[in-house]
Amino acid sequence: MSKQVTIDQEECMGCEACVEICPEVFGFDIDEGKAYVIVEEDGDCDEECIEEAVGSCPAGCISYE
Repeated sequence: MSKQVTIDQEECMGCEACVEICPEVFGFDIDEGKAYVIVEEDGDCDEECIEEAVGSCPAGCISYE
């Protein structure tokens, strides 16, 4: 079973750190001012990149489980 990436939209501050670090996994909704997950499962994604994005999130709203 692969891990899944999620963002708590209520907690997202819209800083775009995750998008800058891992643009193949995270996108940014300009209208909402929030990041979102492009690829929810880590099939072809760089796990190290995702972990760095999780650690860099100032709101702590990204989970990778």
